[in-house]
Amino acid sequence: MILMQFFLSANETNNAANYLPIALQLLFAGGFVAFMILVSSLLGPKRKTDDKLATFTSGIPTHGDARSPMAIKYFLIAILFVLFDVEVIFFYPYAVNFKSLGWAGLGEVVLFVCFFLVGFIYIIKKGALKWED
Repeated sequence: MILMQFFLSANETNNAANYLPIALQLLFAGGFVAFMILVSSLLGPKRKTDDKLATFTSGIPTHGDARSPMAIKYFLIAILFVLFDVEVIFFYPYAVNFKSLGWAGLGEVVLFVCFFLVGFIYIIKKGALKWED
């Protein structure tokens, strides 16, 4: 009975009118961006010269095709970097709440670091970080 009253009271306070400020803010932000783009396109300079219309090459002569195959090593290093970088983010909640988590929280963080190190050792053993071709 108490649970039913809780859900009924929660549904009464959570209606579409509560989302009106968020909708207005989104509309205002989108309108502001559209207005600024329109104003800059109307008032901005429009001088089309051959130099501005030319493809930017940064002064380096081109060679070969841009669609030539790349070594998978670059992509593997990038994925591993993102993987281990994102894992470090999981330390932040522990750092904020370490007093309230106590010894159980410390044990879980140590277990997390152990899993992290096992994965890192596996990557090193497989040679994923070696650069020679």
